[in-house]
Amino acid sequence: MSNISNIRLASDILYDSVVDGPGLRMVVFTQGCKHNCDGCHNVESHDLNGGKLISLNHVFSELAGGLYHDGVTISGGEPFLQVEQCNEIALYAKRNNLTVWAYTGFLYENLIKDPENLKFIENIDVLVDGKYIKKDKSLDCKFKGSTNQRIVDVQNSLKTANTQILDLK
Repeated sequence: MSNISNIRLASDILYDSVVDGPGLRMVVFTQGCKHNCDGCHNVESHDLNGGKLISLNHVFSELAGGLYHDGVTISGGEPFLQVEQCNEIALYAKRNNLTVWAYTGFLYENLIKDPENLKFIENIDVLVDGKYIKKDKSLDCKFKGSTNQRIVDVQNSLKTANTQILDLK
């Protein structure tokens, strides 16, 4: 593990989510976001200095206690503003056979250009990318809030060097 020992969370960990990816998932809501999407459902997570510091060891112990969970979802705020900490969570999840989903307002193609972001992306199974756009909100969207957002199959995208979009209905 790196020297990073804490993560700033918007709230505590959400247990037993069925809307933040397939199956039963734990959700880690990071604190801090610069996108400020109009209509964001988690506006309290925008303040970069808000939320609370939680040790990564606490997050790991909570993940270890989720015996029936299929995976962890890292959401926000904006996870890529705490990329090293989120990568540690993803690494822990992968070592424990959990799938990793992440939500971001950035686009996959831009994120992979940065080596620090790429380290995290390499440990993500699915990335929901793109800013939430209120006028594009649709209740028909599965695992995303607006139709412009994409559900990226990260591992296949990395293998093929082409962005692979999942069509989940």
